[in-house]
Amino acid sequence: MTGFDAGLKALVEKNADIARVLKLAGAPPSRNRKPGFPSLLRIIVNQQVSVPAGKAIWERLEKGLGWVTPKAVLEKSDDDLRAFGLSRGKGRYAKKLAQAVMDGGLDLKGLERMSDDQVRQALMRVKGIGRWTADIYLMFALGRPDVWPVGDLALAVAAQRLLGLKTRPGHDELEAIGQAWRPWRTTAAVMLWHFYKHAGPLKEN
Repeated sequence: MTGFDAGLKALVEKNADIARVLKLAGAPPSRNRKPGFPSLLRIIVNQQVSVPAGKAIWERLEKGLGWVTPKAVLEKSDDDLRAFGLSRGKGRYAKKLAQAVMDGGLDLKGLERMSDDQVRQALMRVKGIGRWTADIYLMFALGRPDVWPVGDLALAVAAQRLLGLKTRPGHDELEAIGQAWRPWRTTAAVMLWHFYKHAGPLKEN
């Protein structure tokens, strides 16, 4: 049984809301990724864009680089990276990340031995990586079971719809909501995203 499967089984047994999502939308496809530079760069690419847009940009970037490595990124000019679909800002972030990995400032292998908070601290030292990016890497590349990305808009909207809240929860309220799903908040977040995708975004009042 995978960590996600174990988490889903535990949540469904004790939480009616997650059980309702499973009944309505079924189990989501796996979002696990191999730890390392390509996965982290792809999360940066996906920042603040739709899933289809992120996928299209990533495919262009992969094709343009050939091999997605720090060296390949650093060998490309800013204009090259823009031609592959990266915004000017994300092109800079890609190079900052590549340089940090190349010079040893960021030890991606070493992250696997760190606590969740230590991983966040290490990643967020790199320009272009904030809490959301660090949390997504923890969840899907490192497989940490109890991560709850309160800065994610779709997660907040899904919680609003699922729980019948009058307004979209802010960070503090979403943090409080997530406490009910410890120690499987990663699984809960995935189920809420799956619910959001199935039900569609909730219009603002």
